[in-house]
Amino acid sequence: MERSMSLIEELLASPHNLSPVSKYTAMNGVLYLAAGALLIACPGATQALFRERAFVGDEQGLIRALGMAVAVIGWLYLFGGRSGARQIVAATVVNRLTFVPAVLLPLAASGVFPNLLVTFAILDAALAVGTRALMARRTAST
Repeated sequence: MERSMSLIEELLASPHNLSPVSKYTAMNGVLYLAAGALLIACPGATQALFRERAFVGDEQGLIRALGMAVAVIGWLYLFGGRSGARQIVAATVVNRLTFVPAVLLPLAASGVFPNLLVTFAILDAALAVGTRALMARRTAST
């Protein structure tokens, strides 16, 4: 009878034969986890790194909430990439090239932390283009 693995063992299980695009997606996840953790732990990084205006009211808490969302996305990209599932990799391209710029760029244009949001929109799109390029290379080599 097969022994059932604990939740931690499942998370830490070593994936086998991951494609470069799955590894790239997992690496993107680590990047997003780090960025989210930074915004959670130090919301003032928006002023220090992105030269944004000082917070007014409860914006520090909103930046922390944004950091949590970015960290959760990173968590899902990390483990989605480590799963080796091609669908999760393809799904990251779609959302990064459509939803992210469609929401972040109008917000930035209206003056809501423009440097931070434009940076995230550009970074996200650039990482999506990298993912798509790796996907195309994999398809061409098969």
